[in-house]
Amino acid sequence: MKLDTIDYAILEALQKDGRLANANLAEKVGLSASACSRRLDALEKNGVIRGYYARVSNKELGHDMTAIVNISLSGQFQKTLSEFETAVKRCPNIVVCYLMSGEYDYTLRVVAKDLADYERIHRDWLTALPHVAKINSSFALREVIDRPNVGIDAGLAKNAKI
Repeated sequence: MKLDTIDYAILEALQKDGRLANANLAEKVGLSASACSRRLDALEKNGVIRGYYARVSNKELGHDMTAIVNISLSGQFQKTLSEFETAVKRCPNIVVCYLMSGEYDYTLRVVAKDLADYERIHRDWLTALPHVAKINSSFALREVIDRPNVGIDAGLAKNAKI
């Protein structure tokens, strides 16, 4: 789907406030409500907008610790990767999992209440994941930035393609 400046303006507005009513969104981007609704539907159907959610604070939920966990597997076979990925999705404390290139096979972001809780997660979940050969954990001291998406500049994105 080729996006134009109005599409980018819609995306930028929704990134700032995903709860905007269609009429307010249409006004912000200079469209009628029906035209805005059609564009929004197209952005959703084409997968540009993948969903809407509330950004909840892990800290306010009692998860004060964030660990970045690098994992090496015993092999790179498709079955090995698939079994690991299926199992990692079951751990509620793993909030992000990336298949990586380089030294480690996967990088995870894990949230925990405290060090004792992380020890439990490590013992009960991480070491129990299939095909794990090596685990390397680092602990975040402070969050500096956490963007849900890259910034959008409707003016600069005039001819961009997605």
